[in-house]
Amino acid sequence: MAATILICDDQETLRDLVRGALAGNGYTIVEASDGDESLELARTLRPDLVVLDLVMPGLSGHEVLFELRRDPLLSETRVIVCTATSKTMNVHLASELGADRFFEKPFRPTELAAAVSELLGEKA
Repeated sequence: MAATILICDDQETLRDLVRGALAGNGYTIVEASDGDESLELARTLRPDLVVLDLVMPGLSGHEVLFELRRDPLLSETRVIVCTATSKTMNVHLASELGADRFFEKPFRPTELAAAVSELLGEKA
């Protein structure tokens, strides 16, 4: 069964970039454009992996990550934080909240795709 990946970013061009990086791998891709929609879709779909921006309208990425980790049905969901805000505090907080990986924008699509594959336990 194809892994479901939820891309959470308020910028359509970044969602396009992530979708493009993951294309051709058979994933089911779902997109959210703000924090509230991100959390709602995560709770409804229970994705295998979330690619999460930290700065979005509504709930912030930090708040979404906090809620994912609090939810018993989502607490083990793999999360890759992909954000332009690379300040040490943001990296530390995302890590403390349980992010599995952290990518600073702009990122290399091939590196993101490799991280997704690794976190989903796929063989290269």
